[in-house]
Amino acid sequence: MVGMTGLKLNAQTLKTPAPSPLQTLKQAFALSDIIIEYSRPGMKGRTIFGDLVPFGKVWRTGANATTKITFGEDVKVEGNPVKAGTYGLYTVPGKDSWDIMLYKDLTLGGSVADYKAENEVLRFKVKPQTIANKVETFTIGIADITPSSCSIELVWDMTRVPIRVTSEIDSVIMKNIDVALAADTRPYFQAANYYYENNKDMNKALEYVNKAIEVMPRYFVYHLKSKIQMKLHDYKGAIATAEKSLELAKQDKSDDYIRLNEKLIAEAKSKM
Repeated sequence: MVGMTGLKLNAQTLKTPAPSPLQTLKQAFALSDIIIEYSRPGMKGRTIFGDLVPFGKVWRTGANATTKITFGEDVKVEGNPVKAGTYGLYTVPGKDSWDIMLYKDLTLGGSVADYKAENEVLRFKVKPQTIANKVETFTIGIADITPSSCSIELVWDMTRVPIRVTSEIDSVIMKNIDVALAADTRPYFQAANYYYENNKDMNKALEYVNKAIEVMPRYFVYHLKSKIQMKLHDYKGAIATAEKSLELAKQDKSDDYIRLNEKLIAEAKSKM
């Protein structure tokens, strides 16, 4: 029989699940990334907002250490300019309105007793939303992503708090396109696709995609040209180009582009 003195159990070697597990969320956005690091408490049968998380008081917006949010480039948060960098995310929940704060002191940790307004980089108000189903675990997500906008969402219990983030990337990309095309022919496809996706000058997009076809006559490049021709209302040209793309897609056994081209041809014919 082994006595208690023979049991050498070191608490530091005993791994158990964290009550509020850490999550790191990395989302590609605009020309860089948004990274959020936070701990996720659970409801565990408790009443959350107005009780566990009081209204009108600073909340660490999660559990344990400081919730951190990193913007990889300059952005606007609810219309307010924010420089690239890492910030603490704190909030003051309310029944009808929340204060959201970006905080420059990342050493504050989970205690808000030493929270100082002078360390706020930004404070603004947003409206909370009531959702239909309870969310057991506090969640920060990034939704509604477009090339230049997204929504950071704080969700717990039956409450969602959306925070809109935007990035003014268009002028940067347009300048990068001009610089790249002046030095190299390889980005013609990317340039044409950007013009198409963002409803720029379609004649310029057509010029770029034709140059892309000269160096890369692939089915997906012809398909992009056909879509550009559709936007230019050149339905006859779009059909001819889509048929070429379809032929190449069949040779390459690309089922996705076979279907896309068949659909595009049918759409173009319906508009003639």
